[in-house]
Amino acid sequence: MEPTLDVGQRVLVNRFIYHFEDPSIGDIVVFHPPAGADSGTECGAPHPPTQACDTPTEAESSQNFIKRVVALPGDRLTIRDGHPVVNGVEKKNEPYTIPCGNGGDCNLPDPITIPPDHYFMMGDNRGASDDSRFWGPVPRDWIIGKAFATYWPPDRVGIF
Repeated sequence: MEPTLDVGQRVLVNRFIYHFEDPSIGDIVVFHPPAGADSGTECGAPHPPTQACDTPTEAESSQNFIKRVVALPGDRLTIRDGHPVVNGVEKKNEPYTIPCGNGGDCNLPDPITIPPDHYFMMGDNRGASDDSRFWGPVPRDWIIGKAFATYWPPDRVGIF
């Protein structure tokens, strides 16, 4: 999640908010990724190299990940220059991201549709993030909560 968060930085997470409202695009969330995401990039189904993973593995990892929500249930998604293109609209104004570069994972032009009750996550360091592009959308039940503030180290204390 660099540059938004540094490695080792600590965050506060609201574990109750999503009992009352749905996650939104732009939310920074803590969640359990699909099994296999914590040991590499494992998609739950074969997919062409020009398409993001559209199917997570069935099992949930015990690890906690933190990423940004970029697409919601039912959205059609492609990736252009590391930016999500959701329902045909490219999200270009993302000042919190590090540019993706020219790798194949930065451009995934074949669309996928986010399944019901799933969310597509991407890290802010788009060229170096293992995220939903590789291991698929995250089921809502695996989302722990919304990160809202940092508390460590002291010189990085702040609210998102």
